[in-house]
Amino acid sequence: VVPGETALAFYKAKNPTDKPIIGISTYNVIPFEAGQYFNKIQCFCFEEQRLNPQEEVDMPVFFYIDPEFVEDPKMAKVDLITLSYTFFEAKEGLKLPLPGYQ
Repeated sequence: VVPGETALAFYKAKNPTDKPIIGISTYNVIPFEAGQYFNKIQCFCFEEQRLNPQEEVDMPVFFYIDPEFVEDPKMAKVDLITLSYTFFEAKEGLKLPLPGYQ
């Protein structure tokens, strides 16, 4: 991917179970320092996803690397950025506590 140009990638997801799964994905960028230059324009991770039993789908992410990446001396030796996702199953009725509040 050339910094400043948009790119489209697809991630394959499969539900190997016999029941539907609804969840959401979070992403991670490695190396960590490059994360500030990674910009998602449109991503499957913005919304919950439903996968039916045994369903396999390609999930798109449309993104670009900020052109300032090239100007950052800390990124001079970075020639590979890895984008990964972790899928978390949604739990109906689960209320997550707000950080710092009880």
